[in-house]
Amino acid sequence: MFELLDFFNYSFFNRAIILSILAGLSCGIIGVWILLLNIPFIGVTIAHCAFAGAIVGLFLGINPVLSGFVFCILAAFMINPISRRIKSQNNISINLLFSFSIAVAFIFAGLFKEHITDLFSLFWGNLLISTLSDVFVNTVITIILILFAIFFHRGIIALFFSREISKSCGIPENLIFTLMVLLLCSTISINLKSIGGLLIYSLISLPAATAYQLTYSLTKMYLLSVFFAVSACVTGLFISTFFSIPVGATIILVSCIIFIISLLYKKR
Repeated sequence: MFELLDFFNYSFFNRAIILSILAGLSCGIIGVWILLLNIPFIGVTIAHCAFAGAIVGLFLGINPVLSGFVFCILAAFMINPISRRIKSQNNISINLLFSFSIAVAFIFAGLFKEHITDLFSLFWGNLLISTLSDVFVNTVITIILILFAIFFHRGIIALFFSREISKSCGIPENLIFTLMVLLLCSTISINLKSIGGLLIYSLISLPAATAYQLTYSLTKMYLLSVFFAVSACVTGLFISTFFSIPVGATIILVSCIIFIISLLYKKR
């Protein structure tokens, strides 16, 4: 017990705690959007595009968060029109983008001869190597995300029901959806180093799926998703630090356990 409390004496661990909470907040909210908009494969494709972009950026000496975000944006502009037409050829297009991003990621990963530690942190994540600038950027993005969810609450709900009906009612559904995708890109990009490119989508999807099992209320779903995401992040951080195991993988493992437990109490 005292060993765990001793961790708080170190500034890097305190930064990791703050980032854990911020990651849980942002991923918990984004996860609800992806779940209720029924665009899981779009979400996972964007996540892997960010992962590929981060690896390319690291290889070229560019900030991986920035390069990951650029790849996200490119993917978003390609996926947004596709998502408006649910047809088999569009699903194939999304699958092509997903496969391309994975191929690019592993090709550039195979070219690495230096910065191997940084490369592996993009794969599995490491909250303990975060900086003050990481905390600042995550805080800004999370605040923007929360404010957007509050001010566009009614428009977001309309999109959950039907984008076509929303448009006919005068709601700027295309703008709202595009902003939601951009916030998804931002959330994934800023958490790549913390959670890991191969694991970040699991933190987005699992807490929301857990909350979906327990309530029919959208407000409660937001709160439960955020609670489960933050709990998984903080618990996973403590476990990984105490046992010296990869933090990103531990967080996702905790998320899986929480989801399995929720199945015992689900309302649906």
